[in-house]
Amino acid sequence: MPAPADLLTEDAHAQLLTGDEAAWHRFISEYEGRIYGYLYRLEGNSEDALDLTQEVFYRAWRSIRTFRPGERVLPWLYQVARNTQIESHRRKQHARFSLEEAHEDIGFEVTSEARSPVQAAESEQAQDRVQRALMRLAPEYREAVVLRFVEDLTYDEIARLQGVATGTAKSRVFRAKEQLAELLADVSDVH
Repeated sequence: MPAPADLLTEDAHAQLLTGDEAAWHRFISEYEGRIYGYLYRLEGNSEDALDLTQEVFYRAWRSIRTFRPGERVLPWLYQVARNTQIESHRRKQHARFSLEEAHEDIGFEVTSEARSPVQAAESEQAQDRVQRALMRLAPEYREAVVLRFVEDLTYDEIARLQGVATGTAKSRVFRAKEQLAELLADVSDVH
């Protein structure tokens, strides 16, 4: 089995520790899209997701010494992102977002570039429906399903991030899938 692509070598870690600007630029360029996507799916708002993404990389810069070289970067960054998002909501004493605020079309990525205008419009509508459906899930279910199917984390990694048992993580993903299936029953191009 090949090594995961997001392993951080000791050399790369050492460069980040010294504050090497080029190393940090490569690091941020490599992971900012994944972190933004994760936060967008949790927030449902691109502006908030962008702000939180910047905060995540600032916090990563401040705490890179806590990262252990040779381990996967993404679970560590997702933990930083999760903590950042939770703290942001506590600061704002912010309620869950309404469906009207989840109108942006970033949603799930479409893989086919050869689409007709009708297909593109239908796909955008489907993406919007998926994002709206995600926003209707309880936060712990939304996070679990995004981590599993969008960010491709294992159930053990999800359990560690959420601070629950692996069985609980599996249960959350299963329940989230069931709820999404109900909410998206009439969207034909979302699987």
